[in-house]
Amino acid sequence: MEEKEQLEQNKQEQPVTFTSKAASIGFFGGLIWGIIGFLAYYLNFSKVGPALILQPWALGEWKNKLLGQMIGIVAIAVVSIGVALLYKMTLVKLKNLIVPILFGAAMWGIVFYVLQPIFPDLEPLTEIGWNTITTTFCLFILYGLFIGYSISFDYYENQQGADYSNQQ
Repeated sequence: MEEKEQLEQNKQEQPVTFTSKAASIGFFGGLIWGIIGFLAYYLNFSKVGPALILQPWALGEWKNKLLGQMIGIVAIAVVSIGVALLYKMTLVKLKNLIVPILFGAAMWGIVFYVLQPIFPDLEPLTEIGWNTITTTFCLFILYGLFIGYSISFDYYENQQGADYSNQQ
């Protein structure tokens, strides 16, 4: 009877896969930088808040209120899982700090230039103002840096761990 029951302390943990780590980095990166984006919006550094992600789908004025901003933060966190997995599949092996910075800048360009027509309340870049452009550009760069560097760091840590265990 005792042999079948293992003590909690003797059970081995299942290793977390690299993909699930990347997904959690994406979720928490979106959550953290979504909250910081909301603070920038709330403090009038930017005309654009996290609720921007809801504009193509949600109707009504509620999306521009606090509830819409909070739901926007959660939506950004969920979408960031896909962004992190995209980074993992395409750019993880590029070991350079400039890569995630360029990734963040590219995401800013996609949102504010390429996808601008699907966001009805998003003003064109020529009218949005330098404060909003600068603030959002910096936030996207930091967001890309957070996700890209964290995923690449984890990837190379796993590589070194594998190399170390192969040497023994």
